[in-house]
Amino acid sequence: MTDLDAAPPPGNAATSDGRPPSPDGTRLNELLRRLTLDEKVALLTGRDFWTTLPIEKIGLRPILVSDGPSGVRGERWDEREPSLNLPSASALSSSWDLDIARRYGACAAVEARRKGVDVVLGPTINLHRSPLGGRHFEAFSEDPLLTAELAAAYVRGVQDNGVGATPKHYVANDFETDRFTADVVVSERALRELYLLAFEKSVTEAGAWLVMSAYNAVNGAPATENDLLETPLNSEWGFDGVVISDWTAVRSLESASYSQDLVMPGPEGPWGDALIEAVRAGAIDEAVVDRKVRRILLLAARVGALEGFTPAAAVNADAGRHGDGRDFARTAATEGTVLLRNQGELPWHSRDIRRIAVIGHNAKQARTQGGGSATVVPESVVSPLDGIREAFPDAEVTYSLGAIVQDGVGEFAPRSMINPVTEGPGAHVRFLDADGKEIFTEERFASALVYFGGDAPVARTSTFEFSTRWTPEETGTVRLGLASVGHGRVYVDGDLVLDEEAAPSGDDLGAAFLSPRTIAAEIDVEAGVTREVRVELHRRVQGRLGNGMSITIGTEPPDTDPEQLTEAAAAAARAADVAVVVVGTNPKVESEGFDRTDLALPGRQDDLVRAVAAANPRTVAVVNAGSPVLLPWRDEVAAIVLPYFPGQEFGHALADVLSGAAEPGGRLPTTWPVSQEDVPVIDVTPVDGRVRYDEGIHIGYRAWMRARTSPAYPFGHGMGYTTWELGEPTVTGFQDGEARLRVPLTNTGTRAGKQVVQVYAERADSSVERPVRWLVAFQPVRAGAGESLTCEIAVDRRSLAHWAQGWNYEPGAFTLRVGTSVDRLPHTVTVVV
Repeated sequence: MTDLDAAPPPGNAATSDGRPPSPDGTRLNELLRRLTLDEKVALLTGRDFWTTLPIEKIGLRPILVSDGPSGVRGERWDEREPSLNLPSASALSSSWDLDIARRYGACAAVEARRKGVDVVLGPTINLHRSPLGGRHFEAFSEDPLLTAELAAAYVRGVQDNGVGATPKHYVANDFETDRFTADVVVSERALRELYLLAFEKSVTEAGAWLVMSAYNAVNGAPATENDLLETPLNSEWGFDGVVISDWTAVRSLESASYSQDLVMPGPEGPWGDALIEAVRAGAIDEAVVDRKVRRILLLAARVGALEGFTPAAAVNADAGRHGDGRDFARTAATEGTVLLRNQGELPWHSRDIRRIAVIGHNAKQARTQGGGSATVVPESVVSPLDGIREAFPDAEVTYSLGAIVQDGVGEFAPRSMINPVTEGPGAHVRFLDADGKEIFTEERFASALVYFGGDAPVARTSTFEFSTRWTPEETGTVRLGLASVGHGRVYVDGDLVLDEEAAPSGDDLGAAFLSPRTIAAEIDVEAGVTREVRVELHRRVQGRLGNGMSITIGTEPPDTDPEQLTEAAAAAARAADVAVVVVGTNPKVESEGFDRTDLALPGRQDDLVRAVAAANPRTVAVVNAGSPVLLPWRDEVAAIVLPYFPGQEFGHALADVLSGAAEPGGRLPTTWPVSQEDVPVIDVTPVDGRVRYDEGIHIGYRAWMRARTSPAYPFGHGMGYTTWELGEPTVTGFQDGEARLRVPLTNTGTRAGKQVVQVYAERADSSVERPVRWLVAFQPVRAGAGESLTCEIAVDRRSLAHWAQGWNYEPGAFTLRVGTSVDRLPHTVTVVV
């Protein structure tokens, strides 16, 4: 099968669906014909970790791809090349705002071009099927429509600025446990109405230039060798882009027969010589190879990597330079912050506040992003403590740790390290081969280091060495060590204090490299007294990621009496006018490569909140988690603010919300439970190698409503700082596939605010199994104090269809319920199909 003779037409006019024009297909075909079979096959596997193969004779340079999706890391994972750290996907989706999603994508595109990146590996648009999903924070929502609309807006924002976007992971990659081997058993209807729908709009409406295939299998076939890559992706949706694999996801020659186009990383892989031989033997038609190569050439033309072709778009200088990016990160964080509870406490006015007690590990050591491959290294982070002090300059702000959240070794503070070679800040790093010969050195300014790509010869390295002069800030006994995979030795002032094997955390390569276990030893230190620290790691190479490694060097959390920490925090709260207690997760809870085991906050944080709330009735709890956690104290605090992982402007955005400088604009994109036992769909662990999606189309709020169980906070919930009145909606019948709702609203409060109008469909008398109700449209609305307006919302006819060997429409009346959350829908109208 080939599309050589079905090239897109040349020209500069936009296509009828608004997508950018396609490059001249005839010229692409001519370039393809100039390539030998060996060159074509070589192009189908990456040159290295992050780039594709260049072919000079046709003017093809390497295409550089990079993680995302909440920022753009670039080719190196390096504090010397910092990245803008945007809010997590769960925060973005909480905005329910397509304009914010588009601007988010545009900001990512500007960052990409600043770093020479052609393709952003994002957005992640798998569904929040279970709150135990380890990468829940990296995905958007439990609802397919909300996910699809936001994803398409994100893709437009990226690609309108000439950078490729990569919706991932196609498909049903909604868990981490045994993700390389697990087989998802799911009905065709659930696939179409839920999991594929999340991708469909990114392709059909936004024209995504890439899609990433997943690790898992779907109904018996690995995602990289699955018919779903052709149907519906290519045949029904008209996808003309590149299917890029997740890293090491392609594991067989057989996958080359499917619509899998690009194997990453390279240069090793299962295709190569084996594919050349298969083509020459007639086992695989060369036209199959040509189709893949042509798509890569089309991508190269679109992103400006192919001579003689004008890129599909140029970066808009107004889309966000780096400084402007920080401003947008702050705006996006406030727009995605959900006010879960407010007993008249917020917003605070600075004139009324004289003393603020700020409490919590995450208040000072802010968690701005989840762990794993999506991680970027920001230039700076504004902590909640920093932001509150800046926003309330006339108040006395105290800080108490309250509870230990850190699990495992944490990196040294950069200010505490001196490079023994340069005498400046940082550390000296050496790479030694098997003979002990130095093959590479570099000077670093952090002690948490990751090598995936870049200049360091990791694949040839037998021993990694890190040296610094470390000055502790406190006196006492500390546990000094490292987190990595291999045999570690730690020397302090020349003495060997640790000599131990660091084993990987399970079999998952991602977890082994990005969230390894810690080994540590106790030493006594004195504040201000410098110690010579040298760490050796004798590497253990694992699989196809043998040219990558990560290591964190530092100290484990102190062995502190938790009761004393809690009592000290309560005393500080008691002495203050108001208290802010920041609780949250850590990288051992939310990260790539493993799922969560429970929904509880780690450590003694629940006890901490209860103690602080008992000491001061004006306690505001801030939940610094990327996905649902249990809040057993939720009725004991004056307010609960949920900023998720809000990016590097965390502290500024939080202070904007607390002070009322900005409206908390978020509404929940996912249901939050009272208890773990209440969650109707929670299983993420394969049984006999399979994860069965037996709940079918009933996930998220649909499953909660089917089970008739009340959550702590329902889908769509969120509060602002003003009040609203919704009038009776009116609706027109379907014209051109859409019904139009007109919803009158009035901001009845004393300040400007935001509301999200939500529309759900019901069909109580349906002859087809359906959810109790399902989201069919939404629209954020902003209005000044006392202002009235009319919100116009389009309901797509397809949102009322069901899948049964094709999209089908059940004739008759559907009830549309209109309101502000899935359980607050005071108005109804009827539409007829």
